Amino acid sequence: MVMRVDLDAIDMKILRELQHDGRMTNVELAERVGISAPPCLRRVRKLEEAGIIRGYRALLNAPALGYDLVAFCMVGLKHQSDANLKAFAKQTANWPLVREAWMVSGESDFLLQCVAENLAAFQDFVIEELTATENVDTVRTMLTIRQVKDVALIEI
Repeated sequence: MVMRVDLDAIDMKILRELQHDGRMTNVELAERVGISAPPCLRRVRKLEEAGIIRGYRALLNAPALGYDLVAFCMVGLKHQSDANLKAFAKQTANWPLVREAWMVSGESDFLLQCVAENLAAFQDFVIEELTATENVDTVRTMLTIRQVKDVALIEI
């Protein structure tokens, strides 16, 4: 269970600024939010320790690196016991093509976002790995045409 953390206006400003540019220096961040550098750094560390800031990463251009295919897989399991759901969720960590995995409600149990070099690589994954996984009952795939929105920010 995630606990909500009380954030003041300065914390919210820090989070907004870091979402837009996680590489800025602490001095620049402090200037943007209107406080001095030492308390700004303390606040950032507190937000990191509380799990509000989960990490920092570079956003890569997948097609420029040769990964031209993005697809989604809706996976239904034969049995939805807690142990089976946890086992499948754990298995997704072993599949490099799976970039995001969500346990969902409805007609499927999991939604997987997959990124592959090409259609053949994706098909091999679906046939040889995904559908061959114990307890997988159904797999419905959706190939993407193009991304029309990419906002990884939380509106705060």
